[in-house]
Amino acid sequence: MKLISQATLQIQKPVEEVFEGIVTPTKMTQYFISESSGRLESGKEVIWKFPEFADRFPITNIKVESNRSVSFVWDPETIVTITLESLPDKSTLVKVTETGKDFNEQNLKWLIENTGGWANFLACMKAYLEYGIQLRKGAFDFMRKN
Repeated sequence: MKLISQATLQIQKPVEEVFEGIVTPTKMTQYFISESSGRLESGKEVIWKFPEFADRFPITNIKVESNRSVSFVWDPETIVTITLESLPDKSTLVKVTETGKDFNEQNLKWLIENTGGWANFLACMKAYLEYGIQLRKGAFDFMRKN
């Protein structure tokens, strides 16, 4: 049995704006990552850096369907898929699913942490895209290794 981490949130912006908020590095650095080597595009590989970690993370197997979905691998065992659904009120339903890890005690910890992490990703994206607020700034400084 494979574990599935999921989070869903509605953002009061059109699907085109939400999509660009996910694939465009200058937007993602306002609510999720601190650096990116490029735009998320099918077939490309980019490197992400997070403000609270020294490590850089390769983002591979990128698949993009404009205004509909983005998927990638950042953990060799899992695939992240972000789907977008345009709603009648011109808002966007965003669903994040990360799957691939086997069911065991260690991976249950991963499931809990990543489900919370993706919920945080969505809340930070919503705050930034709707109001220009950077919720992530300073939120995880306590995790930095000195």
